[in-house]
Amino acid sequence: MSQKIALSWSGGKDACLALHMLMQSSNVEVDHLHTVIGEETDRVGMHGIKKELIEAQAKSLNLPLKISHLPSDKSNKSYDQVMSEYAEYCKTKGIDTIAFGDIFLEDLRQYREERMAETGIKCVFPLWGKGTKAVIEEFLDLGYQTKICAGDASKLNKSLIGQTINHQLIQNLGENVDPCGENGEFHTFAYNGPLFQNSIELQLLSIHSHFYVYKIEDDGKTKEMRSEFYFADFE
Repeated sequence: MSQKIALSWSGGKDACLALHMLMQSSNVEVDHLHTVIGEETDRVGMHGIKKELIEAQAKSLNLPLKISHLPSDKSNKSYDQVMSEYAEYCKTKGIDTIAFGDIFLEDLRQYREERMAETGIKCVFPLWGKGTKAVIEEFLDLGYQTKICAGDASKLNKSLIGQTINHQLIQNLGENVDPCGENGEFHTFAYNGPLFQNSIELQLLSIHSHFYVYKIEDDGKTKEMRSEFYFADFE
């Protein structure tokens, strides 16, 4: 009998490849996808993807979608509360494990495991420990397609936003950009491939910038930092 699990779904390539790997296993059954959507924006956090496009993915993948809404303060406390409530939902469905598409960020994995452990939920990471170049190459070689939907303006040329990733694009990213954007350099939206019943048609309406202000500690002093991100507005 296979184990019923859920998959944390951002809509990007890593979550998609994790889903592919899980679907190849006879030991697990992916019960549904779970996405956190901004209550104020109706979009996926750092991906900037509209809820309707996430719904289109789930429909094409023929999987149920569970959406949680993150309050406009976007604080860690609010996120933890959202995930705690989601964990309770999972338990009502007999699910005690959630899969994530993380690859090598130890602190993020630890955060997920510790928070979920508090709710009695276990975490699995199908892509964990794989080289990120190998991950993106496997994703492409399997026949999946994905577009860059957001990118750090200090790391990525604006002309790449909205582009479909291929082997040549990965080669041209530059040495300071992880091939999977695992350090937050860029985010993606998967729109076609073996698990999709149909390709999701995307129209790039515009590319816009958003500035984030945050604080860091440096030699005992608090400094205010500012970073710019590009976002593709797809419909």
